[in-house]
Amino acid sequence: MKNLIADGVSSGWSYLDASTLTTDRHFEADIVIIGSGAGGAMAAEQLTLAGFKVIILEMGALYEGKDFQQQERWAYPALYQDGAGRKTLDQSIGILQGRTVGGSTTVNWTTSIRTPDKALDYWRAEFGCDFTSDNLAPYFQQAEQRLNIHPWPVPPNANNDKLKQGCETLGWQYTVINRNVSGCANLGYCGMGCPINAKQSMLVSTIPSAMQAGAILISRVSARELKWQNDQVQSLVAVPVDQYYQPTSKIKLSFKAKHYIVAAGAIGSPALLLRSKLPDPSGRLGKHTYLHPSAISGALFDEVIAGHSGAPQSIYSDQFVWPGDGQIGFKLEVPPLHPVLMATKLTGLAQSHAALMQQFNKLQVIIALLRDGFHPDSQGGTVVLSDQGEPMLDYPLSDYLWQGVQKAYLAMAELQFAAGARSVLPIHQDAQLYSSWKQAREAIKSLSLQKYRATLASAHVMGGCNMSANAGQGVVNLQGRHHQLENLSVFDGSVLPSSLGANPQLTIYALTLRNTAALVKALK
Repeated sequence: MKNLIADGVSSGWSYLDASTLTTDRHFEADIVIIGSGAGGAMAAEQLTLAGFKVIILEMGALYEGKDFQQQERWAYPALYQDGAGRKTLDQSIGILQGRTVGGSTTVNWTTSIRTPDKALDYWRAEFGCDFTSDNLAPYFQQAEQRLNIHPWPVPPNANNDKLKQGCETLGWQYTVINRNVSGCANLGYCGMGCPINAKQSMLVSTIPSAMQAGAILISRVSARELKWQNDQVQSLVAVPVDQYYQPTSKIKLSFKAKHYIVAAGAIGSPALLLRSKLPDPSGRLGKHTYLHPSAISGALFDEVIAGHSGAPQSIYSDQFVWPGDGQIGFKLEVPPLHPVLMATKLTGLAQSHAALMQQFNKLQVIIALLRDGFHPDSQGGTVVLSDQGEPMLDYPLSDYLWQGVQKAYLAMAELQFAAGARSVLPIHQDAQLYSSWKQAREAIKSLSLQKYRATLASAHVMGGCNMSANAGQGVVNLQGRHHQLENLSVFDGSVLPSSLGANPQLTIYALTLRNTAALVKALK
């Protein structure tokens, strides 16, 4: 399997691992992009092809196809923020986020969904965003063509098929998922990096393309501060990271550009802007950060599920996403089932936990992604800085959210029994294996709705630098340009004014393509 970037570097592409530097360095370019994920790398390709000199900065390391070992013990420390152990400030929600060249696109589960119309309607009404599915369609189409996004043509694995079967039995809505893959071998290890370059992540698509066109890639570098004056960013200060991805101050890197694009993700981008003490007249910088907090339900079947094998996500249900009664909605999906990922999420102590793990291959799991950010009692969290200037997400759990968790437990249990489950276990410290829908329904209604009792997780982070037509309502304008600093843009999930009720990568691709086209026009 080719290592596209390494092979390119041997032919003359420009790449630097900042952790190898021994002296201070200064760099100049037309555009510096901080972050190599869905926003940063998509912008990098468009800008280099338009003739701009671009530098891409990435805090994580460069790993490629040959490095990906399909082993959790290697993948989580190497490819994820905090070794896949990132949590909210009070430790109540686990957050899976990529930290490697390609960002979360290198480790995500390939689900590609256009922005729901109801999210666009909400943004238009609340934030003056002039987006519709029609005027975004060309950008969705461009991203789908670029990344080979199509409905998954292969029958779902058993983990996804049980979601489908339950929906069919109950008459609930479900959809076959669009995936960004080409030549996929249906391995099921997407979350550990694709070993055959089938996943069309930024690592194998836009980053090699940008580097072929002259972009410089620098890995293992932490952007620390944007120096600014009046309405202009003057420079960027960065430092290398050590083997544990902690910033080290021995070496200083400085960058000067005509334009700066922040694309470090919905925790990293607000953190950089906060460290830089950027103007924030709207008071929204770092605030209104959304997670799609996800409740989890396990079920044991008589037959083998083998949820580690096959496309991780190929079926979803939107039966409950937009309930229309003021209650929080939730999307039903399944996660890939790998031993460490499951062992760290399953509840129970000692013998009960061990007994569940012994039945690992008969375990089916559903997740319910709560659609936060559309209600006064669901305003997301706040990115705050530690004493060392590192970001933490303070995300309070309201009664409104907890009511959604309870409804999600009920829906998931009903679906799993309808699909033929022998027993169902809501992933909650006080829950037990229930052998009937009636027993589960009564028990779920009495489960305590409080943090640490329920296992909650998230693989989606959105908001914190939200866009708005009016500078009083957001951090950036509808083209992603900072409202106060004219040579600064934010191109990532942090610009979303709410969560989506859908997996965010395709929304980020489309908005970035739209906003990069506007930026090219403005800069030329």
